[in-house]
Amino acid sequence: MERISVVGSGFGALTAVQNLREARRNLAITVVSPKPEFVYYPGLIWVPCGLRTGDDLRIDLRPFFRRMGVTHRAADATGLSDDGRVLRTSDGDIENDGLIIASGGRFIKKLPGIEHAITPCEGIAAAERIRDRLQELDGGTVAMGFSGNPKEPSSMRGGPIFEFLFGLDRQLRKEGRRERFRIVFFTPAERPGNRLGPKAVGSLLGEMERVGIETHLGHKLKAFEADRVITEGGEIPADLIVFMPGMTGNTWFDQTSLPRSPGGLIQADAHCRVPGLERVYVVGDSGSFPGPDWMPKQAHMADLQAKAAAKNLASELAGREADATFDVELLCIVDATDNGMVVWRTEKRNWVLPRSIVFHWLKRLFEWWYLRQYR
Repeated sequence: MERISVVGSGFGALTAVQNLREARRNLAITVVSPKPEFVYYPGLIWVPCGLRTGDDLRIDLRPFFRRMGVTHRAADATGLSDDGRVLRTSDGDIENDGLIIASGGRFIKKLPGIEHAITPCEGIAAAERIRDRLQELDGGTVAMGFSGNPKEPSSMRGGPIFEFLFGLDRQLRKEGRRERFRIVFFTPAERPGNRLGPKAVGSLLGEMERVGIETHLGHKLKAFEADRVITEGGEIPADLIVFMPGMTGNTWFDQTSLPRSPGGLIQADAHCRVPGLERVYVVGDSGSFPGPDWMPKQAHMADLQAKAAAKNLASELAGREADATFDVELLCIVDATDNGMVVWRTEKRNWVLPRSIVFHWLKRLFEWWYLRQYR
């Protein structure tokens, strides 16, 4: 029986497991992650306003693993040896006949004073910190922003910040407190959200202006302090700082011979293969893939890559040509807790659908549909 190791238990990893099991019933699949649980990160935007709690977003994967016939190893990946055939972990070595790396990325935390900022996509605890701090404040300034990896422009996650921004505006209005708060959006980019497409940038900035969210754009970030954001274009006093840094590769990659991109991610080809290593694949935030400069780092893209990687690995094990590729597609609903804007971008199309309550409920319906497969 061929042995497959999957590193991670996020979107890409779980999609890879499902597609591997569908392709070959007799695989011995081992998933390596610290806990047998899945956190639905898109729902973090609803934690500050109380639409979701941590328990709503934290899914116990043990029933899913039993249905899939998967062994879970509660451990951290620490390295590779034997050209990828041995995965080194904090719980010992695991031999494999095929490997899919889907362990996500790591936020770059090099700016001085970054400990004063909350990075919301670090998980449930971070979103709860934002919620709790907002409850403590009777007024003041909330500064929210994002930046990228200068050596890997696509390795960033700015979309959730737009959702936290608009969600905060709507939350404070519903609470009758909006007039006591100043909300400021900051980023070094002059055209933030450009990966969503030109139409989306205009729509986002126009909506910010309409609801009174101030912008501080195009200025390099220098540092954070407990009560301010410092940029080359001036300072932003702040009672709460929410910031999404650019992303790079996991620290355990440094203990391997995996080929790396300039930005520190694992180099991949159009089939999600890691060049120079046999039957080793990477998906999602861990990898650097060929494609347009707007290729997103989002769950939908990780799922598309995971399907291709699983199909190719199964083909290799069966002695067939591994020629599956993935579509590059950005699809998201920029939610504001009671309405949403749809953005869809492919290499041929870029659609932006204006805000509607329908899209908010569509996003909630998708959450239910997506999570039911793991419950």
